Amino acid sequence: MTIIVADTTCGLPRAMLEARGIPLIPQVVTFGEESFHDSQEMDTAMFLQRLKASSVLPKTAAPEPSLYVPIFKQAQENGESVIVVAPTGKASGTVRSAETAAQDFAGVDIHVVDTQTISCNLGSLVLLADDMAKAGESASEIVAKLNDLIPRGRLYFLVDTLEYLAKGGRIGGAKRLLAELLEIKPILQVKNGQVESFEQQRTKKRALARLVEIVAEQCPGGDSAHLCVIQVEAENEAQALVAELKSRVSVSQIPIYELPPAIVVHAGPRAMGVGFFA
Repeated sequence: MTIIVADTTCGLPRAMLEARGIPLIPQVVTFGEESFHDSQEMDTAMFLQRLKASSVLPKTAAPEPSLYVPIFKQAQENGESVIVVAPTGKASGTVRSAETAAQDFAGVDIHVVDTQTISCNLGSLVLLADDMAKAGESASEIVAKLNDLIPRGRLYFLVDTLEYLAKGGRIGGAKRLLAELLEIKPILQVKNGQVESFEQQRTKKRALARLVEIVAEQCPGGDSAHLCVIQVEAENEAQALVAELKSRVSVSQIPIYELPPAIVVHAGPRAMGVGFFA
């Protein structure tokens, strides 16, 4: 048996992961001197309330290596393998934390997979790995499948305001002001494991229409594409986006996942996006 390990940047609901028996490792969110484990001590609603009231941007940190130790001990005792399906190492220290913990379990079959992505695409990889593990496939077979899918991942998202990118030092205040005056809505992408600019649109309506076009152009359709939508404080718009996507791409289901605090730190409220595998 292989244990699949997720962390909160995957955005999958805690209840879903608990039902599947998938351990969920929390990221750390810090407001000043206070630190919280997201999803455990602070959910997205609580985080948003504090975020909007804060004059400075909170910080995020990778999970402590000690959080992986009980899982690795269980695998050691039961003769099991472990696959940590981790967010991109270029934006998170999660890979490093898991690898650090694994150093004390040299005799255990532990695989730490840098998926080079975050959010719903990471969640899709977690669910796929768990399905394969429950079907009795070996850890090496699961890792090979993940490594095949990773370079095919596409994740595009748009932010409702540049405020949080400005607070985080990603853009200057003058640029933010000009962009907001012109109603520019940047579409961002996760490419080669890091967040990059994809293009800009005038108005959110055009940006959402462009997301649909991108999916129609690049998504192959079928459930193997693992098409999903992400949102925070934009559930109605996300539902409308799903309806539009279903009219353009042949898929049976398009799940909507809420962005976790560790991602909302940078994206801000009302962010939305789409993820799939080409």
